[in-house]
Amino acid sequence: MTFISISEAIKKGKGRVAVRGWIYRERGSNEFKFIILRDSSNIIQCVLKKEKFEKQWPDIDKLQVEASVEIEGIIKKEKRAPTGFEILADKINIIGLSEGFPIQKNLNEELLGDRRHLWLRSRKMIAILKIRSTLLFALHEYLRNLGFVEIEAPSFSDATSEGGATTFEVNYFGKKAYLTQSWQFYAENIINAIEKAYTIAPSFRAEESKTSRHLTEFWHCEVEAAWMNMENILNVGEGCIIYCIQKIIKENKKELEILNVDISRLKKVKAPFPKITYKNAIKKLHETKHKIRYGDDFGANEERDLAEHYGGNFVVVTNYPLEILKFYHGEDSKNPGTGTNFNILASGVGEVLDGSQREPDLDKIKERLKKSKIDLGASDWYLDSRRYGSVPHSGFGLGTERLTQWICGLDNIKYAIAFPRTMTRTRP
Repeated sequence: MTFISISEAIKKGKGRVAVRGWIYRERGSNEFKFIILRDSSNIIQCVLKKEKFEKQWPDIDKLQVEASVEIEGIIKKEKRAPTGFEILADKINIIGLSEGFPIQKNLNEELLGDRRHLWLRSRKMIAILKIRSTLLFALHEYLRNLGFVEIEAPSFSDATSEGGATTFEVNYFGKKAYLTQSWQFYAENIINAIEKAYTIAPSFRAEESKTSRHLTEFWHCEVEAAWMNMENILNVGEGCIIYCIQKIIKENKKELEILNVDISRLKKVKAPFPKITYKNAIKKLHETKHKIRYGDDFGANEERDLAEHYGGNFVVVTNYPLEILKFYHGEDSKNPGTGTNFNILASGVGEVLDGSQREPDLDKIKERLKKSKIDLGASDWYLDSRRYGSVPHSGFGLGTERLTQWICGLDNIKYAIAFPRTMTRTRP
């Protein structure tokens, strides 16, 4: 017979089927063997009677979790089975044995991390990875529909973009090089060619943070556009988030159920998001007993509490003090001393998107570089974007793992990527 997926077999609902996969659970007696079979699409109960497998029974009886098998039989409804159907098997082909599979209940976080390549077989991780895949595709789809062009930039550079303290230095054929923190310096030049650009690629941050929301390597959706102001690019950022959520609700219902995600929470997310200035955010945090001063950057607790206060989903914070922003952020002419910037904060996670209208004036950028005692050095080519036909432009960076974490309701960002990299982990 032609093999079909378990989901296809369940959809068929009756008649003869042939499926294959891995043993998710197993139990048995002298007369029966009950196998919960798993493939990438679903699970199903398979019942094997000893009387039909006299010659194979010694081998069948020894089957353990994660052995791979092919099974043929008659599928029928069975309310007591995990997915409401079972296969009465009359043929089995044992493909690969598995003895003492090293993932059991109550393993601590460190051991699960060491065995991540095996832990990915769990239904939880399979569901997360499918949702993540939908999210990444949705970002590509949404941005391309808006006329953005995908452009890649190098992962190696002979200079840093965000600052030396959080960069990974590597030996590049006897010279110093750095892993990219951001695509932005390239993007601000690219837009003078194609106007609307984006990328989805790894970024690397050597932040000494052992938190539930930090990775040293993460997938960064970065967007840059000529002629757009802060409001324009904020609309694009909100649109990206909304489109991802709607796409996942539509295409990943089963995965959301596996993760016990409250879909009504996702359906409540609407644009535009609530908006507050940094100054008013500080006042609000003071009301809730946070000890933070004007000019301080928000920590994880402040970001999460602000999002919770404004509806429990997302909130936009604008106009941070210019002195805590990067030299390329624009200044708000209506609110001098503050930036034309914004962060989108998510409840339970914190910042998921950071964006701004950039400063287009070369002299103002040079002045701010001098004031901050920053020498671009080998990155001076970046300023060619201002030397030759500078235009108003804006952009943002969205952390795909943080958005995945929020959508899936995960308590740690490490679950939002197949093989997380942190301060303490570089394997498997």
